[in-house]
Amino acid sequence: MAFIKPFKGVRPTKELAEKVAALPYDVMNTAEARGMAAGNPVSFLHISRPEIDLPDQVDIHSDEVYARGEENLKAFLEKGVLVQDGAECYYIYRQKMGGITQTGLVVCAGVDDYQDGTIKKHELTRADKEEDRVRHIDALNANDEPVFYTYRNDAVITQAIDDVTKGEPLYDFTTGDGVSHTLWLVDDPAKIAMLTERFAAIPTLYVADGHHRSAAASRVRELRRQANPNHTGREEYNYFLTVIFPDNEMTIMPYNRVVKDLNGRSVAEFMARVAERFDVTPIAAALNPARRHQFGMYLSGKWYELVPREESFPEDDPVASMDVSILQDNLLSPVLGVRNPRTDQRIHFVGGIRGVAELERVVDSGEYTVAFSLFPTSIEELMALADVDKIMPPKSTWFEPKLRSGLFVHLLD
Repeated sequence: MAFIKPFKGVRPTKELAEKVAALPYDVMNTAEARGMAAGNPVSFLHISRPEIDLPDQVDIHSDEVYARGEENLKAFLEKGVLVQDGAECYYIYRQKMGGITQTGLVVCAGVDDYQDGTIKKHELTRADKEEDRVRHIDALNANDEPVFYTYRNDAVITQAIDDVTKGEPLYDFTTGDGVSHTLWLVDDPAKIAMLTERFAAIPTLYVADGHHRSAAASRVRELRRQANPNHTGREEYNYFLTVIFPDNEMTIMPYNRVVKDLNGRSVAEFMARVAERFDVTPIAAALNPARRHQFGMYLSGKWYELVPREESFPEDDPVASMDVSILQDNLLSPVLGVRNPRTDQRIHFVGGIRGVAELERVVDSGEYTVAFSLFPTSIEELMALADVDKIMPPKSTWFEPKLRSGLFVHLLD
């Protein structure tokens, strides 16, 4: 059963919320983060990407960077940019992007649930990224960015959340990308108890976005437990910041791929190898695949439709029949030599929100040689695989809209 608990949220004042709010740390590089925070001393990027306040040559994984993040969080608290609520609460966070609306409950989830499998994972983590988040969270003494979870929709929970959203919000603003962000406070003890009890009847939570933050929260708990001879299991470090959305409001976009070179092959040799396992059709315009088992490929200024041959994958295998697996097993690995996409530096992943124009841009720039557009994984596929403890290939899902960081922080003591 899923455990959730309220917490004393650290959050910006109403006047500063829009300026504080920032995109998650992992959807940008350092240069992009510097640009986003330029001229805005209260941008949360000073905490989530603290290297932006240090010289360019500083290693982003150096002790100096993590220490600066801690320093900046303390400064935000001292200056009143962020303040802590006096009582433990839940919060409701709604985002609207075009025709998409998602409304989630902001809670603390339990490390125990993550470790015992009540919280289901669908991807493996990269050791370097996980270690970075461990050091970041431990230095801040806080979960500064929430994990994004989902659950099978429950009508009672939905109604309870809807009732709260009829009231006055804490924040309500629209960011420059056109996404609106609205936050409500749940401080009524009866409502808090009802939501806690109702989630206790939910058998499973699913990681949508935030595998590294989840794993890091678990590791930080172990570090704190080992260092605390009076550990009880009820300390704040046993819990971590989460926003939980119902599955029927989830929007997954494709996670496209670009590769730096053709693995020593000429264009003609590469195309011949691709044609061994795919039907290849030249097309006049960029392709956003409209169905499963259809891929777009951009190479040398031209687009192609790729359709895998039936014998190239087992349709009855829930992992091997995923489009990300078909592309990996039939093209990226055997033809381009990308054996391990989790570690190979020749491959890069492009979130679907950037569109196929971004694929053309990076290939035309010469930075990459070939690009592939994919049909998005469905939320049903994700949950079905997680239910049987199967692991998807890396970078199988890109969820939108992205949660804004800085609107709520969970301190670990």
